[in-house]
Amino acid sequence: MKADIHPKYQDTQYSCACGAEFVIRSTMRQQVKLEICSSCHPLYTGKEKLMDTEGRIDRFKKKYENVSFGKKK
Repeated sequence: MKADIHPKYQDTQYSCACGAEFVIRSTMRQQVKLEICSSCHPLYTGKEKLMDTEGRIDRFKKKYENVSFGKKK
């Protein structure tokens, strides 16, 4: 392996806007600031809310309320 051609692999401190901080080894700079992480992202926390400002979900439910998607008896 050639000397002095690879980037330095070092501990990198990541800090999120929510206040969470963690250290990962990386070739990036020593500090990285994140806007969102797994501690505060709605997908991972289970606090995801469905925004339906135009009533699309209600229209869909109303349109298909009498349709059955199973086997006919």
